[in-house]
Amino acid sequence: MSEVRSEVEALARRAKEAARGLAGATTTKKDAVLRRVAAALRGPARADVLAANEADVAEGAELTAALRDRLRLDGPRLDGVAAAVDEVVALPDPVGQVVRRHTLPNGLEVERVRAPLGLVGIIYESRPNVTIDAAALCFKAGNACLLRGGKEAFRTNQALARVFADALAAEGLDPAAVSLIPTLDREATRAMIELDGVVDLIIPRGGESLIRFVAENARVPVIRHYKGVCHVYVDAAADLEKALAIAMNAKVQRPGVCNAMETLLVDEAIADAFLPRVAEAMRGAGVELRADARARARIDAVPATDADWDEEYLDLVLSVAVVDGLEGALAHIARHGSLHTEAIVTERAERAERFLREVDASCVLVNASTRFNDGGQLGLGAEVGISTTKLHAYGPMGLEELCTVKWVGRGSGQVRA
Repeated sequence: MSEVRSEVEALARRAKEAARGLAGATTTKKDAVLRRVAAALRGPARADVLAANEADVAEGAELTAALRDRLRLDGPRLDGVAAAVDEVVALPDPVGQVVRRHTLPNGLEVERVRAPLGLVGIIYESRPNVTIDAAALCFKAGNACLLRGGKEAFRTNQALARVFADALAAEGLDPAAVSLIPTLDREATRAMIELDGVVDLIIPRGGESLIRFVAENARVPVIRHYKGVCHVYVDAAADLEKALAIAMNAKVQRPGVCNAMETLLVDEAIADAFLPRVAEAMRGAGVELRADARARARIDAVPATDADWDEEYLDLVLSVAVVDGLEGALAHIARHGSLHTEAIVTERAERAERFLREVDASCVLVNASTRFNDGGQLGLGAEVGISTTKLHAYGPMGLEELCTVKWVGRGSGQVRA
């Protein structure tokens, strides 16, 4: 076994042992740790975290603008990370929640109860806020976590992991419950995903190539989310002012995230009225348009290729297609959607309800931006990732999704006949 593999396995086993210690941690104790984390991010640790991030950003000059945006953790964003921790504190503790209860004819009382998963491994790129978001959620759900951040944010991730370790130690809990792999060697990722029997679940967050590598090589269960090819469909019955605002927000607010719109679908019936307006606004925001022939008959755009309809740009690039009504939109999404986020803009309730029923995605929206498919926006406090696998979890993963359920029976001497 290589030195890297030995180091990762030893770290994982310590974290697994720490997970056992968390099983009996009270909600009060867990919330006290999280409050210490939030306070440190606002105070004692703030300068160290921001200095570490400044060094990471300076070294990442060759990254795309979208990736640099993901990497940057300035003062307001760090305040946002602390606020997300506050929100996790305010959420109910899922551990021990009874989701079903009944009594058998023989008097045996049976419950299904939420319980921690154990040790959750999280592999992520660029976004250092994931270090705190993931650790906070895993911890409140009673799990230890093994974190594998990207090289772009190595210094920032180390500084943030120290904040959590210090908070755990201050409350008398094992700091190994939040463990960051302290090497950039790529062999560490493979070692981590092969630790069957030690790591209970792997959640990869990053580009499609990373997620496919993890899914294809892991010996541990994996939550998958390959990419976010998100659509906004503007129906013939749409309020065009509303549609313009939604489309601009979905594409431009943060183009480098997985819930940003990548394809705009417009009903043929309102294409003449809507496409020139949205194209002008998009170009004004620096968006490159790639469009099908029917859209290009109304706007100036680069011809879209077959590959464009399946592309997650994560940049100021947008595919545009004109479709034949709701049927055309549903067919396009079924062919090119990634099970992530889909939205319709319409004032016709029956069309909205049909879209909600028939579109297969982890989040389906009516008259709202795709940017709302986010754990914090949906009331989870934060998220550890967005699952498009359907099994165990579908959509943003918060506290409940970081638990499993187990059967509990309370008897008075019953035996099986």
